[in-house]
Amino acid sequence: MKKTYAIDVDCANCAAKMEEATRRTEGVADCTVNFMTLKMTVTFQEGANPKEVMPHVLANCRKVEDDCSITF
Repeated sequence: MKKTYAIDVDCANCAAKMEEATRRTEGVADCTVNFMTLKMTVTFQEGANPKEVMPHVLANCRKVEDDCSITF
């Protein structure tokens, strides 16, 4: 399953780091962050519940940029 979320990120470098942090989150198969459009596309692993995974994604992204936000 693939879902797209609005994301608030300050720079392209942080977006790349958040992309990598999201990929390392359990339940995530892949992630792409587009800094220009402020969108995050997350591909979830088979059987993963996005509503359960996304709070962990946000926590991992906040380790990179503590004031980031993801609308989910």
